[in-house]
Amino acid sequence: NMVIGVLTAELGIDGANSLKDKRQVLKSLLAHLRSEFNISAAEVDNHDIWRRATIGVAVVATDGAFANAVLDKAIDHIERDPRIDLGHYEMEML
Repeated sequence: NMVIGVLTAELGIDGANSLKDKRQVLKSLLAHLRSEFNISAAEVDNHDIWRRATIGVAVVATDGAFANAVLDKAIDHIERDPRIDLGHYEMEML
């Protein structure tokens, strides 16, 4: 039995004054999410907007509760990052 947990999150990056600034923040965030939580993470929308990003995160597990817990921890991590304002996000289990 396989469960895929998917998180889509809209982020505000208020300190970004260029796409380079935005990429620096996102690269750091995504790398940390990948290493800390063993998940896949990428920017999926708003590529050309300096202060906004949409990221997608996925985790594969045998248990929906475990996948949910991992995504909850990822959300907590994003919320604690002072460079980022977490906007609307959605989680779903497939």
